[in-house]
Amino acid sequence: MNYNQAQQRVNDLRKFYKNLTWFGIVALFIFFNRVFENGKINLSLFHGSLILTIWAIILVVKAVKLFVLDSEWERKVMQKEIEKSKENF
Repeated sequence: MNYNQAQQRVNDLRKFYKNLTWFGIVALFIFFNRVFENGKINLSLFHGSLILTIWAIILVVKAVKLFVLDSEWERKVMQKEIEKSKENF
């Protein structure tokens, strides 16, 4: 991994954690707002909030991209494909 790739990965991680923090703040705000509004705790997933559900899906996709399908994974797959092509010759 060269310097530019490392810098891009750090920027992507920073953006992900920042987005995750904002998601947590907004989710807590909505949760406590509904608790004080209704006077009872409802533990259903995001209380039916479409915005939080879509936001959570986006965060999961970004997390998979950052932590599972990272450059190391890409390098391993590329190496396997190169080895397959060598075996064919």
